[in-house]
Amino acid sequence: MRFLLSLAAALLAGAAASAAPVGGSFASIDGGEIRLEDFRGRPVLVVNTASMCGFTGQYAGLQKLHDTYQARGLVVLAVPSDDFNQELASAEEVKEFCAVNYGLTLPMTDITRVTGPGAHPFYQAVRAETGFEPGWNFNKVLVAPDGSVAGTWGSAVKPGSGRIVDAVEAYLP
Repeated sequence: MRFLLSLAAALLAGAAASAAPVGGSFASIDGGEIRLEDFRGRPVLVVNTASMCGFTGQYAGLQKLHDTYQARGLVVLAVPSDDFNQELASAEEVKEFCAVNYGLTLPMTDITRVTGPGAHPFYQAVRAETGFEPGWNFNKVLVAPDGSVAGTWGSAVKPGSGRIVDAVEAYLP
């Protein structure tokens, strides 16, 4: 619950400074928005991604996690970001790259800031709640069904690692 309060505070504080939609939403790579409240009651693994990074191969693991657990309720949300200067120039290029190279079908946001004062309100709330901020691409944040932060992992922890799978499975029927 504290995470939801922090998210609400970050949304209110960051609404004027953020280009992302407010209300717990991300701009979708497909247009429109991805509303986090639509996932309430389900675990959500939020991962800041980049197409030209040494960890880009983790897209395959994210898709596998999505395919394995989606029917049981898991949402894997990819958040492309150029905060570390390793993302393609446009959302269209990112979408094509991910489709062609990894067959991605999981939801993806538009290119989004994940660090610093201009970070998306979600990442501001995570930082306020846990002190965790992505230090590189492919950092993972598991949001529990109640909206609290259930875990955070750095780039080196692969999507299929026991630590992530065990944490996800704890919230699935």
